[in-house]
Amino acid sequence: MDNIKGTIIDEAHRIGIDVIGFAPCSVLNNAREILKDRENKGYLSGFEEKDIEKRIDPSLQLEGCKTIISAGISYRTDEKNIKLKSSYICKCIVSKSSWGIDYHNVLRHKLKELSQFIECRYGARTKLFVDTGPLLEREIARMAGVGFVGKNGFIINDEFGSFIFLGEILLDICIEPDEPAEGGCKDCDICIRACPTRALCSPYTLNAKRCISYMTQSKTISPKDYDALGCNIYGCDICQDVCPKNKSIRFKNHTEFIPECWNSFPDAADILNMDNKTYNKTFKNTASGWRGKRILQRNAVISLGNSHDREAARYIINMLSDGRKEIRETSIYALYKLLGKESFPVLKRCRDIESDDDLKRIINCLIDNA
Repeated sequence: MDNIKGTIIDEAHRIGIDVIGFAPCSVLNNAREILKDRENKGYLSGFEEKDIEKRIDPSLQLEGCKTIISAGISYRTDEKNIKLKSSYICKCIVSKSSWGIDYHNVLRHKLKELSQFIECRYGARTKLFVDTGPLLEREIARMAGVGFVGKNGFIINDEFGSFIFLGEILLDICIEPDEPAEGGCKDCDICIRACPTRALCSPYTLNAKRCISYMTQSKTISPKDYDALGCNIYGCDICQDVCPKNKSIRFKNHTEFIPECWNSFPDAADILNMDNKTYNKTFKNTASGWRGKRILQRNAVISLGNSHDREAARYIINMLSDGRKEIRETSIYALYKLLGKESFPVLKRCRDIESDDDLKRIINCLIDNA
């Protein structure tokens, strides 16, 4: 029989997978108490699998599992190649994880091709996951030697930094495991100090609900958190952008992840003017598309309110008559944030024609407490 591990690695690289490692299929007992503690403290986002055992026991996903392959592709591209608009009403920010085609589809296709190769060549049973699976993919990646866990919780690879998408293939055959990767941050805490919301409570500990990335994806967001979003309309890269380990990394520039200005630094005005047809052709095909057009437009309104540009007010005012209550509510707060008391004449006219009692009360509260 050929060298199974070497053959799989060669095939993975041929397919376009940048990093790959092998870990034994074992229960991640060390993570059980950590997950329970974060749950008790309210640090989880709510997007995770609720059953802790499903998160730490791979055998519950594939009976007879013996090996886990951790695979990743780099998504960092050279921003010098992005052609920006000549002028902006409000230049918004989209996480690099959502540049280009939805990575779930890209990586899943590559892992499916690798899985089929393994099944055909070695008669193995396989099961693959990309992001949406229950398992702790970053801990698996560490165990497989793909990278060490940074203080911001991201896997950091020596060659590609933390800008890698991860996925897993579970196998029912034994393959020699790689050595786990251990920490390399030493005494650096730049990412912790750079987080605007203090979501990084301490090294390796994230309060997900305070993370800007979570807020931009949440169905609801408190007006007291509008400042924190800045002009981010999907995700946040701050803790990765400041990381010294990401300063001299290799850019693979996968064509699937090379963006245009509309999905890397879009204009808030364009987001608000976007109809369903345009959305379906653009953002729906990216990682940011899973939450829908409404969330992106809500975040664009917040960005306009944070822009400090009084010219942006007219775009917010247009949204005060939107048919969606959440958009109107967001616009009320955003306009007040941008213009302060000077927004009152517009808000009073809005109140007089507003049909929703909750929104009328919000306007009255802003005016009465000014």
